[in-house]
Amino acid sequence: MHLRIAFLALGVALGAPIAAHAVQPDEMLADPKLEHRARDISGGVRCMVCQNENIDDSNAPLARDLRLLVRERLKKGDSDDQVRDYLVARYGDFVLLKPPLKPDTLILWITPALVLLGAAAFTIARMRGRNMAPTAALTQEERAELDRLVAKSDGDAPITKA
Repeated sequence: MHLRIAFLALGVALGAPIAAHAVQPDEMLADPKLEHRARDISGGVRCMVCQNENIDDSNAPLARDLRLLVRERLKKGDSDDQVRDYLVARYGDFVLLKPPLKPDTLILWITPALVLLGAAAFTIARMRGRNMAPTAALTQEERAELDRLVAKSDGDAPITKA
């Protein structure tokens, strides 16, 4: 049994994707502070091709272009917010992995809560339905038949009520 668990753990460990940044050496900035800022910004920018990855982790050509664009804007002297604003102006709020809370994006923030509330309500309704099942007592005839069947199958004495 322990050997199975060990093999399962080994399989999961080897099969798990290893997070690797797709940033190429030729993309990196010489200034470590600017590079750090670029990485911070890129970590919150969605790859428009992959959509579930940030541009730092994506190998898509568009992600590379966006990484280069972020670094170019930083070299020109833009602040982090200016770079993000530039990307949002160009691609919309969808480009951010964590879009801002505003009327246009409210549905993105409310939907998960509504889904959770709906699932909880469904679960509660199902559990209440199970608890509402009638629990009628057996009649004397039903009890006698049950005792006879149990005695027949087990070869034991009939079940008596305690």
